[in-house]
Amino acid sequence: MRGTDTSAATAPILRLSGVEVVYSDVMLVLRGISLQVPTGGVVALLGANGAGKTTTLRAISGLLPLHRGKVTKGTIEVDGRPTKGLDPAAIVRLGVSQVMEGRRVFAELTVDENLKAGGFTRRDRAELKASYERVMTLFPVLADRRRQTAGYLSGGEQQMLAIGRALMQSPRLLLLDEPSLGLAPLIVEQIRNIVAEINGAVHGRLRLRDGERSHREGRPRPGAAVRQGRAGVLPRRGRGRAAVLPRRQDLPPQEAVERVTVLG
Repeated sequence: MRGTDTSAATAPILRLSGVEVVYSDVMLVLRGISLQVPTGGVVALLGANGAGKTTTLRAISGLLPLHRGKVTKGTIEVDGRPTKGLDPAAIVRLGVSQVMEGRRVFAELTVDENLKAGGFTRRDRAELKASYERVMTLFPVLADRRRQTAGYLSGGEQQMLAIGRALMQSPRLLLLDEPSLGLAPLIVEQIRNIVAEINGAVHGRLRLRDGERSHREGRPRPGAAVRQGRAGVLPRRGRGRAAVLPRRQDLPPQEAVERVTVLG
C-alpha cells in the first residue's frame, strides 16, 4: 500500500484478495474482502458489530474451522505464501500471532507461565530469552507480577499479558482483536502507545484491528470492504451502514497507522 514498489522492503506482509467466508455451509459472513498490510505498517480494520472483523482475523490465522467456518473464495497470503490448507500452528510458524478478543489468558497460570506458553514452539533458548526480556521491558507491570496468578490481574494487565504472550513468538505479523475493549481510558491510552512502540521499535510489522462502538440494526448482511484509505483522510461517515471511525485515543498515533479498512 505504499505505491507500486515491489521490492522486498515494501512488499506487503499480508494480502487478502476477494476473500469470502461462510459459516455452517449456509451463512455468508464476508464477501469480497481485499486488503493489504505493508511491511512495517499498521492497518486498522473498522466496522459495526457483526460486520465481520473478527471473522477476517480468524480467516488469516486459520481459526475458522473451530467455528464451523471456511474460506470459500479468494486467497490469503503471508509473505507471498498462500495459507490455504495450512492449520493454525503452521500459520504461526509463518510469523503470525493473534491476540484474541476478551483478554484470553490462562487464568490459573502465573504471568511467567503464560509467557512461556507463548514461546512454546521456539527452540532457540537465547532468542526466547531475548523475547522474554523484550516483553518485560515493554510491560514493566508484568515484571513486577511475574509470579502472580493471571486470573487476579486487572483487565488492563491481562490485556498486556495477552499481547506479551503473542510477542513471545517474535511474530512478523501481529493481529489484535479489540485491544481496547472494556478498558478504562487511561489504560486504553497505554495500550495505544505500546502498540505504536511495538511497531516502531520491536519488529516494525503490526496488524491492528479495532472495532467501533456503533450498533448495527436490522437483518445481518455479509461484510464487505466499503471504504479504504489512509488514516485521518477517510470521512467520519459514509453512505450505507454506519461506519464511524473510533475515537482518536483508541488508535495508535495517526502517523503510525498506514491504512484503514472499513467493513460495512
